[in-house]
Amino acid sequence: MKTEVEEKNVKTNLLLIDNMASVVQDEDKFRDVGDKGQLAEVPDLNLGELDLTSDEFILDEVDTHIQANLEDELVKEALKTGVDLRQYSKQVELELQHIEHVSIKDYIKESQNIASLHNQITACDEILERMECMLSSFQSDLSSISSEIHTLQEQSIAMNIKLKNRQSVRSELSQLVDELVVPNSMINIILETPVTEQEFLEQLHELNNKINYVKEQSFKETCACVDVQDILDRLKIKAVTKIREFILQKIYSFRKPMTNYQIPQNALLKYRFFYQFLLANERHIAKEIRDEYVDTMSKIYLSYFKSYTSRLMKVQYEEVADKDDLMGVEDTAKKGFFTKPSLKNRNTIFTLGNRGNVISSAELEAPILVPHAAQRSDVRYPFESLFRSQHYALLDNSCREYLFITDFFMVTGNSAQDLFNVILGKTLTMFLKHMDTYVSDCYDSIAIFLCIHIILRFKAIMAKRNIPAVDKYWDTLLDILWPRFEYILELNIQSIRNTDPQKLGSLDTRPHYITRRYAEFSSAIVSINQTFPNEKTNTLLGQLQIEVENFVLRMAAEFSSRKEQLIFLINNYDMMLGVLMERASDDSKEVEGFQQLLTARTQEFIEEILSPPFGGMIAFVKESEALIEKGQLEKLKGEEGRVTQLVRGFASTWKQSVENLSQDVMRSFTNFKNGTGIIQGALTQLIQYYHRFHKVLSQPPFKNMAVRSELINIHHLMVEVKKHKPNF
Repeated sequence: MKTEVEEKNVKTNLLLIDNMASVVQDEDKFRDVGDKGQLAEVPDLNLGELDLTSDEFILDEVDTHIQANLEDELVKEALKTGVDLRQYSKQVELELQHIEHVSIKDYIKESQNIASLHNQITACDEILERMECMLSSFQSDLSSISSEIHTLQEQSIAMNIKLKNRQSVRSELSQLVDELVVPNSMINIILETPVTEQEFLEQLHELNNKINYVKEQSFKETCACVDVQDILDRLKIKAVTKIREFILQKIYSFRKPMTNYQIPQNALLKYRFFYQFLLANERHIAKEIRDEYVDTMSKIYLSYFKSYTSRLMKVQYEEVADKDDLMGVEDTAKKGFFTKPSLKNRNTIFTLGNRGNVISSAELEAPILVPHAAQRSDVRYPFESLFRSQHYALLDNSCREYLFITDFFMVTGNSAQDLFNVILGKTLTMFLKHMDTYVSDCYDSIAIFLCIHIILRFKAIMAKRNIPAVDKYWDTLLDILWPRFEYILELNIQSIRNTDPQKLGSLDTRPHYITRRYAEFSSAIVSINQTFPNEKTNTLLGQLQIEVENFVLRMAAEFSSRKEQLIFLINNYDMMLGVLMERASDDSKEVEGFQQLLTARTQEFIEEILSPPFGGMIAFVKESEALIEKGQLEKLKGEEGRVTQLVRGFASTWKQSVENLSQDVMRSFTNFKNGTGIIQGALTQLIQYYHRFHKVLSQPPFKNMAVRSELINIHHLMVEVKKHKPNF
């Protein structure tokens, strides 16, 4: 509220000052008129907001001002002191008038400065007016410049469009001219330069581009093409002629005797664009060259491989198996074949030996055999080595030829395969006929099986090289070899099944030669078959094993005593198991089967050899344990005499019996390690029986017998037994 009153007082003071200034001006005018002797009319005093007579004055505001003035500190103080307000109002009014007169004088005193200020403002106003004119003129100039710039921009856009159009036309025309113009340098090089020069190849590329461009423009009916068509045709004819002569000359060079055709082949690959040029421009010439190449290479491959195959077969081992060389055939049936061969030509049909090296990584991709060098050195090879050499040469040449035709003749997929078949088809057919003829009269199952696995590995090599060229040939070859291998295996199975033990000569407890043949053959097939397992092979081997087991049992039945039968069985099982474990894995079916048979027959043999010297004690132990288990101890009464005889008999004879047993076992078994193992098993079994004998004698019927003191201490028995333990 106080603030509003102060603002109101200030406004009032300002109005008073304005009115006073008007009064002073009126007085000056009155004074000036009085000086001139004229009487001027005094204007009415305008009090503005102080005019209480004005209709605009609102009585409510008067009450507000009165209330506000009453709250003024000075008014409150005056009212408290009892000052006469009217007197006080007059005093204030006089003071205000005094101040007013003083203020008027100050204004009059500064009138010159105010007038000067007015003149300066007027001058500034004129200057600003001139500047306004200048700026208006400048704005007008800018406006005209803007229109000019707009005009220039439009002209620039139009010129830019014209430039782009002209550049586009120029590029088209420039390319057209460049492609259509045939420079003299190109003409001279195509006509005179040999095709083997690099610049001829470069100009041939350029000529090919021009020919293709002219063909393209001809479809657009470009008239300029007619002007250069004739010279381009002549250059094309000349280039085709030179290229044809060059390529045919290279192909004819293949036919020269003792020529390494791979060298001119590699030379042709450097000029593979020649054939591409012919194919694009003269297809009949390209076909002529392709047919000539196919015919030439087909004859070369057929001649080379036919000659190489015939020479290879001359260095094969002379001793080859025939239909009588079967596993179940007795030695007397063919004298000399199964006898130990000379070291120079060691090769049997049932023993793998070093023949398996042919499928090792080192020899599989070894250099091919050179027949004339082998003949000069009088070296012979098994069929699988010849087969590997022959087909490794085929593999190497097939890969090279397939890559050449895909690169030079630009064919892929079925087209490449068809072209390859035309080139090497006769050679592959010759190979198949040769293999079919040889295999039909072959009885060497290991050789056939090795050939099968050579093919499987060669297939893997070509698959790794991504060359499918001879996949069908490999499959056809396998279709020839697998049935023959199975047929030979079935013949061997049948031969063992039909073997008559009585026709095999004198009986012997040592390992039989037929079981040795089986062991060598089975271990060979199992070891080869590990890399690429074949279920049919495993089935046939299982059948062969069953027949061999039956054969061994039939042979054992020829012996009169069970002991000799067991010795024969153990010797044969041990021999077959030993041979199999050298090559086959320990978890193979063959190894597991013979291991079980050997263990069972060995345990039976131990019981058999313990029976003569210790049979009475063993029988008594078994009978007594059975009665004790049933709780029929009373039936053991009356056996004291038997017990006394057994205790004293064992004590007096056991050492000599053990010695005789040990010597007998060592004489009976060909495998020293197996014999010592059987001795250890027999003595261990003896100790166990004697320990059980001790237990039986500790039962009530025999517990108080005096003869128990004559029992040999178990530990003493074990110490004596250890003397027979082998030192290895």
